Amino acid sequence: MFKILKKDKTTNARIAELSTKNGIIETPVFMPVGTIGTVKSLSPFEIYDEGFKIMLGNTYHLFLRPGIDIIKKFGSLRNFTRYKGMILTDSGGFQIFSLAKFAKINDEGVLFMSHIDGETHFFTPERVIEIQEALDSDIMMQLDVFSGHEVSKEIAEKDLDTTINWAKRSMSAKRKDGNLLFLISQGNFFEDLREKSARIMSGFGADGYAIGGLAVGETKEIMFRMLTLSVSNLPENKPRYLMGVGTPEDIINAVSLGVDMFDCVMPTRNARNGFVFTSAGTLNIKNSKYKSEIGPLDPDCGCFCCKNFSAAYVRHAFMTKEIFSQRLLTLHNLYFYQNLILKIRQSIRNGNFLDMLNVINIQKPSSLL
Repeated sequence: MFKILKKDKTTNARIAELSTKNGIIETPVFMPVGTIGTVKSLSPFEIYDEGFKIMLGNTYHLFLRPGIDIIKKFGSLRNFTRYKGMILTDSGGFQIFSLAKFAKINDEGVLFMSHIDGETHFFTPERVIEIQEALDSDIMMQLDVFSGHEVSKEIAEKDLDTTINWAKRSMSAKRKDGNLLFLISQGNFFEDLREKSARIMSGFGADGYAIGGLAVGETKEIMFRMLTLSVSNLPENKPRYLMGVGTPEDIINAVSLGVDMFDCVMPTRNARNGFVFTSAGTLNIKNSKYKSEIGPLDPDCGCFCCKNFSAAYVRHAFMTKEIFSQRLLTLHNLYFYQNLILKIRQSIRNGNFLDMLNVINIQKPSSLL
């Protein structure tokens, strides 16, 4: 199911293959965020053709719209969207606590009001697995508790204990063969809780393990300290998925710690706001210096946007609020992220991953030194 093909000699970076019922995922891998079954402004065919063989959907959002009964008519979320690749569905726990108008947890589950129409719903770990099995996700995620930033240790430990209990129930609730189930290691920003979570979760024999609750306002130093504690206590022979992270620098540093999978809205959300990733750094297309730039956004980029359009044209389209500009910038940023992942894999194959870290002049967290 998860086969490690190559390990870096100087870091914990590795290349592996994760087998799912709809294909094989080569890791490290970045998954575009298609929250409601679509990556904003792009078609599922374009996402696949860009090289992304897996994307992320969200159980909370898909449950609310279009609704599970609609998707059931098509047999799966994959059929509904016509996406040719594989799909990981997040459980929606983070969205319940960040978007819902009201969320109340008890041992059984979480009661919440839809941010769309105020209707009340109740999610249990078993119900979330049932929904994801109806979506027929290649990879399903357990329902967990996101305790937020700067809560007390007492609250963080209570939320962690609930998440661990829900992990057990999620494992018991799984009915379909072939749908992989990942558990989520939490623990907030307390070192002993991070270790406790990863250690206990590791004993449940899940198909993979995610690290959640990071990149929510803490410093990079704290984030990587917590990440190091989590990863070092998770099984080496299972995929490790860092949820919601992040910048190109974060991804490379996390790969060096042994993380295999990533998702983040950054490349697509930044594109819609005019921020562009390039080989020379991030640029803001709204800057007036691009008004008459006859060259592409990035002369070293081979994406559809850079091969066909000048920075001046892209800026003009963006400033006049043409939808086409969002498509162009989204394609460009996703191409950048996919190219980054390909470079990471190649550097591990070639045995020079550490050189890649040094070339891009990343300030490594102390845990990496």
